[in-house]
Amino acid sequence: MTAAVPDLKELARRMEGAVEALRKELQGLRTGRASASLLEPIQVEAYGGHMALKEVASITVPEPRLLQVSVWDKGLVKAVEKAIRNAGLGLNPVTEGTTLRVPLPELTQERRNELAKAAHKYAEQARVAVRNLRHEGLNQLKRADKDTHLADEEYKRIGDEIQKLTDRHIEAINKLLEQKEKDIRQV
Repeated sequence: MTAAVPDLKELARRMEGAVEALRKELQGLRTGRASASLLEPIQVEAYGGHMALKEVASITVPEPRLLQVSVWDKGLVKAVEKAIRNAGLGLNPVTEGTTLRVPLPELTQERRNELAKAAHKYAEQARVAVRNLRHEGLNQLKRADKDTHLADEEYKRIGDEIQKLTDRHIEAINKLLEQKEKDIRQV
C-alpha cells in the first residue's frame, strides 16, 4: 500500500482544534468575575475513572465573585472538592452538604502572575500540539514521496503549505495568549 499525500484540509482542521482547545482553556482562566466555564475543564475521579466536573455536578453563579457547585451524587462530594482544590486555580471550596461554595479570591499581583503563568502553559501545550501535527504531516509527505516519487516542485509546495498552516495557527495561539494577558493585567 502506498502512502497518500497529506490532506491539508484535515491537517488545518486538526490544528484549528488545538487553537479551539486553547480558547476554551483560556476562557476558564477567569480574571475577576465568576463564570461556570472556570470549573468546566476540571476532571474529577469518579466511578473508577475521570469525568468532567460538569458531568457530575451543576455549576451556577449566584453572586459575581462566587460559584456554587451542586454535586448530584453525595458520594462524590469529597472527590469534587479535592479536584477543585488541586486544579491549580487557587480556589478553596467550602462544603455544605452536597453543595460546594467556591469564592473567587481578589486578584492580587501574585494571583495575576499565577494566571499569566497558567495561560503561558496552556499556550505552549497548544503550540506543541500544532508542531506535532506539522511533524506528522511532513512525515506523511516523506512517506508519500518515497512510495510515489513526487516531483520536486510538488514536494516543496506541499511542505511549504504545511509550514504556512503551522505558522498561521501558531500566530493565532500567540494572539489568544496576548489578549488573555492583557485581560489579566487590566482587571
